[in-house]
Amino acid sequence: FPSHDMGRDGAIGIQAVAGQGGYCIAQDEESCVIFGMPKEAIKTGVVHQVLPLAEMGENLMNVFKQLGKSYRT
Repeated sequence: FPSHDMGRDGAIGIQAVAGQGGYCIAQDEESCVIFGMPKEAIKTGVVHQVLPLAEMGENLMNVFKQLGKSYRT
């Protein structure tokens, strides 16, 4: 892949996820080994949060808890 194409398929995919109401998180550049796909995803404007890899799991659990609360009310 030429470097300018790196991550474009993921960017297309994340737009599809967001288009269906999905919650989108991208890994930040500082914690990423290869930033191609997260960079392209962030450039789409549909990413809700940009986080270090180490924070993603806990953050997702918090998002799921909040979603659960909204479904129960």
